[in-house]
Amino acid sequence: MNLLDRLPSGSRIAVIRLRSLGDCVLSTPALSLLKGHRPDLKLSIIVEPRFAEIFADNPDIDETRDSMTHADLVLNLHGGTRSMILTALSRAKFRVGFAHHRYRFVYSHKIPTAQEILGVSRRVHTAEHLASAMFWLGVPQQEIPRARLFVADPPPSRRPYAVIHPFAARPDKTWPAERFIEVAHHLNLEPVFLAGPTDDLTPFENFQTSRESLAVTKNLIAGASLFIGNDSGPAHIAAAFGVPVVVLFGQSDSVTWAPWRTESKVLTSPAAIAGISAHRVTAAIESLNLFHPAALPNSALPTTGALPSRDRRERRP
Repeated sequence: MNLLDRLPSGSRIAVIRLRSLGDCVLSTPALSLLKGHRPDLKLSIIVEPRFAEIFADNPDIDETRDSMTHADLVLNLHGGTRSMILTALSRAKFRVGFAHHRYRFVYSHKIPTAQEILGVSRRVHTAEHLASAMFWLGVPQQEIPRARLFVADPPPSRRPYAVIHPFAARPDKTWPAERFIEVAHHLNLEPVFLAGPTDDLTPFENFQTSRESLAVTKNLIAGASLFIGNDSGPAHIAAAFGVPVVVLFGQSDSVTWAPWRTESKVLTSPAAIAGISAHRVTAAIESLNLFHPAALPNSALPTTGALPSRDRRERRP
């Protein structure tokens, strides 16, 4: 008997997913699979407050917390030291996590590799890795859906625009600013440069910029016609809303962290991220056929002055 079958109706599962932005986004397909199979279970997400907005108003989730709650089963999707402490202190009957995690001795049940669960030998995407945990728990294996994010309202009406995120956590993941600017000048969309709280927007001061809360950033990305950026969390937000994505990779794994289930172009170079030319990026954008009538609902072209409505965007009820 699998673990889910051993949980009576109304049992609570606490899923530890403390950070980071992309990991939180890519955990939502797995949570959707779990809730779809056992809607009677109460699902709590343990997440750092700065990332809690990723799970806001998600109907698959009953509670979002930054500390441990009572649970019948704790599922650790994080694996760091703090998450291990939380798992151990939970005293849950079932304490579950991946077998490769350090300090895995705190688990009562250890999840094997995604390859073993899925029956494949290839490298797997992060969404597949996290969903494999649900299959191991007892969810029937099935197609893994797109990530699920929700926004309250559509952005204000405006010309179709592209969100450009020119920042990343490390220099080896960051494409040169001047090339982002070169690409922006070639767009047939209004470029909006997106920044975090500590990012330097000075190189992009001649363009429209946005440095807002995560809730506002989700809304901005959800309404975009295109996303261009380094391999980072906002690219996964864009993919979750079905926005076409052009993403540039440095040292990180472009298979594991590619945009999940959206139209996309992934660019890499043997010479690291700086080896990607602006021409390659503009060519990738052109290959997406953004303004083909099938690409934008209602044939919304840049000259219309109206934001294209997106049936693929999920909104709060």
